[in-house]
Amino acid sequence: MVIYIYTFLILLYIISNFISHPILSLCIGILAIIAIIFSFSRAKGLYLYSGVCFFILGFILFIYNDLPWVSFFLHFETMLGMLSLFLVLPFINCLIRVGTYDKNLSLLLLHGIKNLSTLYRRSFIVCHFLGLFLNIATLPLLKNSLQRTLHVLPNKMTDKFYSQNLLRAYALCLTWSPLEIMVITSLDITNIDYYKIFPIIFSIAVIAILIDWALSHFKYSKIPIIIETKTEVNIKKVYRKIAEMLVMLFILVLLATFIQQTFNKGFLFSVVILLIPISFTWAFFLGKSKRYISITIPHWKVRTLGLSNYFFMFLSAGLFVEMVSVSQTLSFLQSAFSFLADQPLLFYLMIAFYFLITAFIGFHPLVSLTLIIELLSPILPVVSSISLAIVLISCSLSTVLFSPYNLSVSILADELKVNPYKMGMWNILFAISYMLLSISLAYLLTFIG
Repeated sequence: MVIYIYTFLILLYIISNFISHPILSLCIGILAIIAIIFSFSRAKGLYLYSGVCFFILGFILFIYNDLPWVSFFLHFETMLGMLSLFLVLPFINCLIRVGTYDKNLSLLLLHGIKNLSTLYRRSFIVCHFLGLFLNIATLPLLKNSLQRTLHVLPNKMTDKFYSQNLLRAYALCLTWSPLEIMVITSLDITNIDYYKIFPIIFSIAVIAILIDWALSHFKYSKIPIIIETKTEVNIKKVYRKIAEMLVMLFILVLLATFIQQTFNKGFLFSVVILLIPISFTWAFFLGKSKRYISITIPHWKVRTLGLSNYFFMFLSAGLFVEMVSVSQTLSFLQSAFSFLADQPLLFYLMIAFYFLITAFIGFHPLVSLTLIIELLSPILPVVSSISLAIVLISCSLSTVLFSPYNLSVSILADELKVNPYKMGMWNILFAISYMLLSISLAYLLTFIG
C-alpha cells in the first residue's frame, strides 16, 4: 500500500510539471497528506522528530496567515523533486551493478594503491568528475565500490572517510558545474556570464582540494591498504568499461539538458524523468534486460518501502518552508542586509551565516537562495556582481557538506546508517573554511572590480 501511495504521488507531481490544473494540484496535496499519515507510523528517530516539528510549525504559520483552509493542500510540493530522485535512484544503481561498472570502478580505484591516503585522492578524483555526470547517484555508487576494500577497517574510521572524501569531492565539483542549479541561479541573480566567473570558482575549488589532500595525507598516509584479490587487473578492460559508463552518463546529461532547455524544466526534474527509460534502454543495449528487471524490481520495492523517513520529514518540511515564504517571516533580514551593503566583508559573512543557519533548520539551499533573492533585490545594483556571485555559489553549495536535510548528506547517511547531524559535524569545519576562503577572495575582488 505504501509503495503505491509514494509512487502515485510522485507520478502526479511529474504530470503536474507538464499539465497545470488546480484539481491536479489539489490531488497532489491530498495524496501528500495521506503519505504523511502513512509514513508517520513508519518514520523513526531524527526524521520522525524533525518531521513532527516541521509539520506543527508549518500548521501554526498557516493558521497565523489566515489562509483559506482549502489552500492547505497546495503547500506540499516544494520537496517533491527531491523525493522523486529518491524513488528513481535504485534504477540507475542496479544498472551499475548489472553492467559490472561498480566492480570495474573498484578495480580502477584500487589499482596501484598502497595506503589509505592514496586511495583518498584516487576516490576523490573519481567522485569529483563522476559528480558532474551522475550527480547525487555518485555517492552510493562510490560508497559501494570503496566498501569492498574498507570493510576491514573500523566503522568509525570508514564512516568518516566516506563522508569527508565523497561529500567534499561532490560539493567541490558542483561549485564549478555549469549544470548545477545553484550556480545557474546565482548567475541569474547577479546577471553574470558563466565564462567570466568560471576561472575564479574553479581556482577556489582547486585550492580547497589541495588543502584537503594535504590534511588527508597526514591523517591516512601511515594506514596501509591490503588488497585481498591478487588476480591481475586487465586495465584496458577496466578503462573500456569506465568509458562505456561515461558515455551513458554523457547521454543522460545531454538529454537532461535538452529537456531542461526545451521544456524549461529544472535539471533535477529532467534527470528524474530520464533515469528509468535510460536505465532500461542501456540494459537492453548491454543484452542484460531480463537480469536487470529481475534485480531492479525487487530492489526498488525494498528501497521504496524504506523511504518513509524521507517522505515524512521532507513533506512536512515542504509545508514549513512554504509557510515561511508566504508569511514573509524572514523579511526582517532585508534591512540588515541593506545596512551592511556598503561593508562588503561583513555583508558576505552575513550571507554565509544565513546559509549556515537555514541549512540546519531544514531549508533546502535552493529554497534559501530563492528567499535571499527577495531580501537582496533592493541592493543588487550597488554591490559587486562577481563577488556576490562567488559568495552565493560557495555558501549555498557548502551546505552539501553538512546540512542534514540536503540530499547528499541524507543519501550517504542512509547508506551508512549514520545520524545525518553527526555526519554533518564531520564536515562543518571544512565547509566553514571553504566559505571563508571564497569570501576572502570575493572581498579582494571588490578592490579590483
